[in-house]
Amino acid sequence: MPQGLEQLLADRARLYLELSQGGDLRRGSIAENYRRCGKANCACRQEDHPGHGPQYLLMTKVAGRSQARNLRAGPELEKVQQEVSNHQRFRELVQRIVELNERICELRPVPEKQESGRGELKKKLRKRSSARSRGK
Repeated sequence: MPQGLEQLLADRARLYLELSQGGDLRRGSIAENYRRCGKANCACRQEDHPGHGPQYLLMTKVAGRSQARNLRAGPELEKVQQEVSNHQRFRELVQRIVELNERICELRPVPEKQESGRGELKKKLRKRSSARSRGK
C-alpha cells in the first residue's frame, strides 16, 4: 500500500469520527428581517429608520416547496442557529469524504481475477440482460 494511500485512509477515518460527533442537524437558513408597518404616523415610516425588527425566519425547502417559520429571539433562535450550522458542517464533511474516497479508489490496486470466474460473470450478466429485455 503506497504511503499516500495510508495517509488518505487515516484522514478518512478522522473525518468519519468527526462526522459521528455532528450533533443535531436542521436544513435551511435563517433570515433576519426588518419590516415597515402600515401606520402613517409610526417611526418606521421615517427614511432613516430600519423598520420593526429584527424578526427571524427559518427558511427551508422540502420536496420542492419553500417553507418559512418564525423564530423567537433568545434560546430558540440560538438552538436553531446551532442546528443549521451543524447541518452545514455535515454537508462540508460529506463532500470532503467523497473527495477522499475518490482519491483512495484511484490509488487502490486493481485485484487480479481468475479467468474461470469471468465466464460465470458473463453468464450472469446475459441472464440479467435477457430477463430485463423480456420485462421481468
